[in-house]
Amino acid sequence: MLDWLLPTLIAVLLVLAGIGAVRRANLWRAGQAEKVDVIAGLMAMPKRYLHDLHHVVERDKYMSRTHVATGGGFVLAMALVVLVHLFGIESKILAWMLLGALTMMFCGALFVFKRRINPPSRLSKGPWMRLPKNLLVFSITFFVLTLPAAGVLPESFTLGAMGNWILTIVLSVLVLLSLSEMLFGMTWGGPMKHAFAGALHLAFHRRPERFGGGRSTGLKAVELASDSNSMTFGKIHGVAKPSDFKWNQLLGFDACVQCGRCEAVCPAFAAGQPLNPKKLIQDMVVGFAGGTDEKYAGSPYPNKEVGKAKGGVDQIITEGLISSETLWSCTTCRACVEECPMMIEHVDAIVDMRRFLTLEKGETPNKGAQVLENIIATDNPNGHSPASRTHWAADQNLKVMKDVKQVDVLFWVSDGAFDMRSQRILRSFVKLLKAANVDVAILGDEELDSGDVARRLGDDATFQSLAKRNLAVLSQYQFNKIVTTDPHAFHCLKNEYGGFGSDALKGVDVLHHTTFLNQLIKEGRLELDAFASNGGKVTYHDPCYLGRYNGEYEAPRELLASLGIKIAEMERSGYRSRCCGGGGGAPITDIPGERRIADMRMEDVTSTGADMVAVGCQQCTAMLEGVVEPRPVIRDIAEILAGQIREPKEGERV
Repeated sequence: MLDWLLPTLIAVLLVLAGIGAVRRANLWRAGQAEKVDVIAGLMAMPKRYLHDLHHVVERDKYMSRTHVATGGGFVLAMALVVLVHLFGIESKILAWMLLGALTMMFCGALFVFKRRINPPSRLSKGPWMRLPKNLLVFSITFFVLTLPAAGVLPESFTLGAMGNWILTIVLSVLVLLSLSEMLFGMTWGGPMKHAFAGALHLAFHRRPERFGGGRSTGLKAVELASDSNSMTFGKIHGVAKPSDFKWNQLLGFDACVQCGRCEAVCPAFAAGQPLNPKKLIQDMVVGFAGGTDEKYAGSPYPNKEVGKAKGGVDQIITEGLISSETLWSCTTCRACVEECPMMIEHVDAIVDMRRFLTLEKGETPNKGAQVLENIIATDNPNGHSPASRTHWAADQNLKVMKDVKQVDVLFWVSDGAFDMRSQRILRSFVKLLKAANVDVAILGDEELDSGDVARRLGDDATFQSLAKRNLAVLSQYQFNKIVTTDPHAFHCLKNEYGGFGSDALKGVDVLHHTTFLNQLIKEGRLELDAFASNGGKVTYHDPCYLGRYNGEYEAPRELLASLGIKIAEMERSGYRSRCCGGGGGAPITDIPGERRIADMRMEDVTSTGADMVAVGCQQCTAMLEGVVEPRPVIRDIAEILAGQIREPKEGERV
């Protein structure tokens, strides 16, 4: 009678969804060219989805299991719907498989529905609130329509052959509603959009090194003009408009599921600064797709009204879409990136847009412009005389590379050399090196700023100049390791100096001082006495550029454990450690909020009852010691260890 009705509905909706997919892809193609291996990416996508992505999703056990049932059930069900109901393949095995997939999807949808009854504030509302209902309708409708093919109901019950026009119309409408939400929502735009864009985002990710257990955190370089004396730029000069992003960055923005996990961990958002990473990504979608943010149904930027932002693919982003204050609020801590279940790169996007503001418009706020001028003029952010870089070591009897030429360990001192508080950390570390009889030297006045601050503030020209000059110096000498007490310099040397065609660091281990000290203890080269805590507790603060950027969480903890210290861990520790507020040039741009990030971190500390905070970063030390007393004592791990060096007993050989 009307046996063609169901396959026709499915076919028409699939064709319309395909048109939507082409339209969506054309929006992404407005971005800049970026080479990707299409075949390899598509082949790797299932593993990236099932393993790498779910490794992150698994941190929320409830949603992980829910997503496996709902998402996995839908993908399998949709494939079987095409075989059974579109192509009409008569197979009870396929029909029962479809019933099983729909049942799994239905169970998952129930849990989605439960989560949406009273959703946490970080979740977007609006159209997302209807999603579990449509998932349930889809699974129930096609379950009923598949029963005849499975032999449970007579074939006369199939759509169009029921003889009951009311039931036929009702089921047809349900098919239209549920399939439209699933398919149109994926390709034309809707709550299911992340499924389509997300799969392609995983296939063509801008940082494929992140998959398979890898790590990729170094910023991508700006392409400068070939004339080394020119400050003009080549094809890439920061991102002014959405079309200046790479096309697969635009694809990544579209993959956002609006779960708000980035929002929940963002220190700037918690401090009431005008940044919400979820809203930022959604504004990027508005930027390349056009329109306004009036339909955004999630948390806004603190103290900023929703509905005022307007964008277009060739419109300057900071002229109506995103406030520059939003971009300067970021501490580049990567908490958002680490937490994102779709592996979106928020920090890359923010720094790309900062580059335009700094390099093209010269609009670095507050002390930013002065700091960049200092770095250019004196090779350090605070404008100290370069000749004073080694004053801290006047009494340390350290070898200098230009005198010895070859050494086992090069100690990269960094700009802590100019700060009296940081100098205590440097001296403690040197004391430990001497106790372990390490063959070590410093660069002395030849060492320049690593360029970290300049790069995070968007001045890639200055960063590249510093990097190339530092590499030129390093290439003159021979050493096996570079060790530094500064995680920011450590990150630059290890992850961002490699793209300048120099062999200066080839075969060289770049280590943070906690990693190196831990090696010395394990090798028996450094003997320490137990730490006498006198009943007090010690907690440890994970620096962002050591932990999330470089994956070093264990060495600092093992060092403290070697002293007999049992760490009173903060709730926000490890990969979820809260930033101290000192990264990304945030103390320099100093965007006001409702609270200070360092104060919030100190509240995390005091909640453990700790009397001392062990840290592994000079910047973290400065930020945490800036919190008004009374508060726990702040000590770098090198300072703690230096106080426990075992003195030889009477009669022992020295």
